[in-house]
Amino acid sequence: METAKNTTLTPKAIIHQKYGTKACYVIEEVQEPPQHGCPGLAFPQKGPSLFRCSLHLPDFSVVSSPCKKKKDAQQSAALLALQKLGIDSQSDSPPDPLDELVSRLSYMFSDEFLSSLHPMSGHLKAVLRREGERCGLLPLSAVISYDAKIGNSCKSIDARVESKPLLSIPIVKAVVARLPDLVFNEEELWIKRNKPYASDVIPSLDNGQSDINNEAVTEAVFIPPSLDKDVVSLSMKMCSEAYYLDLIAQELGVVDASKVLISRTIGKSSSETRLYFSAQETYNLFPDPEFDNTKKVSSFDSSFNVRASYLLGQHVYGNAILASVGYTWRGAELFCEDVSVRSYFRMLASKTPDGLFKLSRDAMIVADLPVLFTTKTNWRGSLPRDLLCAFCRQHRLSEPVLNVVCNSVKSNQESPESRNKLAAGDTNTGALSENGVPTNGQTSLGIETFRCNINIFSKNQDLILECFPEESFKKQGDAVQNASLKALLWFNMYCRQPSLYTEKLPLSGDSHELKCNAPSFFKEFYFCQLMHDAQQPRDAIGGRKRNRDLVDSQNGLVNEVNEHLSTEGTLSGSSPSIGSLVSISYTVYLVSEGTEIRVVIDKSDEFEFEIGTGAVISCVEAAVLQMKVGHSMCFCMDLPPKELILASTVDYEKVLSFLSSSPCYLECTTSILRVTEPLEDRMEQALFSPPLSKQRLEFAMQCIKEISATNLIDFGCGSGSLLESLLESLVDTPSSLKKIVGVDLSHKGLVRAAKVINSKLEKLKAAMPTSRIESAVLYDGSITVFDSRLYGYDVGACLEVIEHMEEDEACIFGNVALGLYQPKVLIVSTPNYEYNVIMQKSNIAATLDEDPDDKGETRSIKFRNHDHKFEWTRQQFNQWATDLALKHNYSVEFGGVGGDGSEPGFASQIAIFRRDDVKGSRLTTEFVQRYNTIWEWNAANNSS
Repeated sequence: METAKNTTLTPKAIIHQKYGTKACYVIEEVQEPPQHGCPGLAFPQKGPSLFRCSLHLPDFSVVSSPCKKKKDAQQSAALLALQKLGIDSQSDSPPDPLDELVSRLSYMFSDEFLSSLHPMSGHLKAVLRREGERCGLLPLSAVISYDAKIGNSCKSIDARVESKPLLSIPIVKAVVARLPDLVFNEEELWIKRNKPYASDVIPSLDNGQSDINNEAVTEAVFIPPSLDKDVVSLSMKMCSEAYYLDLIAQELGVVDASKVLISRTIGKSSSETRLYFSAQETYNLFPDPEFDNTKKVSSFDSSFNVRASYLLGQHVYGNAILASVGYTWRGAELFCEDVSVRSYFRMLASKTPDGLFKLSRDAMIVADLPVLFTTKTNWRGSLPRDLLCAFCRQHRLSEPVLNVVCNSVKSNQESPESRNKLAAGDTNTGALSENGVPTNGQTSLGIETFRCNINIFSKNQDLILECFPEESFKKQGDAVQNASLKALLWFNMYCRQPSLYTEKLPLSGDSHELKCNAPSFFKEFYFCQLMHDAQQPRDAIGGRKRNRDLVDSQNGLVNEVNEHLSTEGTLSGSSPSIGSLVSISYTVYLVSEGTEIRVVIDKSDEFEFEIGTGAVISCVEAAVLQMKVGHSMCFCMDLPPKELILASTVDYEKVLSFLSSSPCYLECTTSILRVTEPLEDRMEQALFSPPLSKQRLEFAMQCIKEISATNLIDFGCGSGSLLESLLESLVDTPSSLKKIVGVDLSHKGLVRAAKVINSKLEKLKAAMPTSRIESAVLYDGSITVFDSRLYGYDVGACLEVIEHMEEDEACIFGNVALGLYQPKVLIVSTPNYEYNVIMQKSNIAATLDEDPDDKGETRSIKFRNHDHKFEWTRQQFNQWATDLALKHNYSVEFGGVGGDGSEPGFASQIAIFRRDDVKGSRLTTEFVQRYNTIWEWNAANNSS
């Protein structure tokens, strides 16, 4: 038997343990002797009030000395009594926890307790109002469930009670055996007081009850063990003259309240929502003390209730009722609150990280747990750390232990090591980082950075998960939130497909900077896998596959996308882009195929999220990326899990009827209300006319025109702004361009680029049938990885991209672009860090980037975008470009846009690389194709 650590009892607690209610404390107020005050005062000053306590015990009394506080006077009196009894209050030997239970149970069945407002007194009064043989029989389950002190004492005796509350039964049985005034019936599970209560407390049983004899109907949820039967709503009539546990027993089909087991509270700590289930089931009453998580459901009795077990976190057999009813501290009357079927499914959703996030946003269908934490300002819904704490509470785990480490580093802005790093040229490094955060503790600025490690333990302090990310952040809060999100995403991965990770779980965290203790993890999340396995056949509800994922690379063609979208409204206003905050209105309908009858299951008049973080389901974000402010769109979606739909809707019965009777699908209508562009874009638009982004595009297009390029690659094309501008310019100015190519890692951005470029090409073809454009291609891939199909182009452009990489990756890109692709001209632009002081001292920066958590220590000079891994000074950029040019037989010239070029230079600095050997070198690398073709257009058949 495991025993929890005991705490030292106070003198008053020891007296209570020995004498209970027989110890009487009397407090009296006394005054200190008057003080004579200052010379010249006619009267002395009154001293402060003090308190003295008299403690009366059956054999003697003691009086404390005056104390400033009442509680100190009581403790002082208790200490004097212990000294008189010869008991050492500081003894290292802890008191027997069984003695504490003896004292508590003795007091619970005393005359004084019956007159109190404790919730358990409500149960005692209710059973004393029973008629016949059941009068005064208090169910054991009520004793161990509703009295916190008894529960805590049982945990101190056996730590396993924390996870298996029913192990309290044999402990309480042993205690009752020591109390001659109490009777315990082991077979029927009730406790009764032998002798009658005093006559002066019996009238209290009727006090306040005469006016509440009317019946009250409360809504509960009935959870059958068979998965073939649906969870249904249950209406129970609660009467003040009847014991409510007897009424629940009738609904469960058991004899009386003594055969009803009561769970701990579920959901909020202030809630009275509990599960009620039968004690007649052998497994419910006698749980296996040594829990074996290798058992299969099939080996249990057929009455195993997997849904109730998952909700509660312990084995439940037979029927179960989820209800919010009971006696509370709020008053003597019975408390009742409705629990709907929707509430039940929302409780199920709260057992997973993405469900918790959906609940925090009140958007069960559209919202999704983000895969990226950018800034606290842009995050919507509960923050990752709060979500992680809530997730641990839902699974009865200890609070996450967070350890924040501060790294103080010297500036490497001009160091030789930095220069050597920039000159490195390893072209075999993999793809770009996708998480949008730095991966080491050193930055170009040399400021303090923070990392956060997280350990998660069970209630028994068994280590479950270690999270030790290497990312460093300028703010301690960002480090905490990012580490918390990393742990949440790992838990979410398991909750979605636990069967896939059963065998490889110990290894699944290695690539995510996490380490899982598999035995402890399986022990705590055993019911998660059982519930997932049970849901699979039930989730296979009918429905035609209506939505081809808008970001699926296999269906990425614009025509495929358009096939499933209908749009209305003028295309005026701003278009969203990665990093934008977008506010939309939406309505999601459940549509019954054939009848086309629909019912609203999710709706919001204003829902805001950040593009590119995964804060909404992929098809919604892909649709929004193709819209502008004032634009409306309607599209169809496949059905999510049935439980998610039922957690969202308020019309449970109608939706359940739809899902059961005919194939269904979801239809979503959405409109963009407004778009808030990233801070970098807002500052550039406010400070420069035309905006800095447009100046960069015009600079690049002028270079392309001057060299009469016939083909072009846009490295890091994003949503296709450069390619779109080039095609727009061809309507008025003929060009020699024949082929344009875009490469990017952002699948969503490429889908939007495909739609925009396809539209521009159709307009160009209609306006200029003789246009020279022959083809356009969009590739999904990293620009640090070589693909031989892009070798030997006339022009390569890389505008405001390299700062989103790590510095060593920027060097890799330069080596790949100039050493392997070998374009005649390469145009690279990046922010000039020295210009930030001008941009961030402007009013626009001060008003648009206020952060309440920023106390000033990091406000000196910030990067322009949270996703920037570095921003170079002019000297750093010149050194990087010069080294690359010398290494790969290119010349380089420098320019820029934004400002006149005087101190501190241009806002965006630009390097133009020109190949000295016009003929170039032959491609010696073997033919490789590492990019996925997302979209392709050919003039020959005018198709994509």
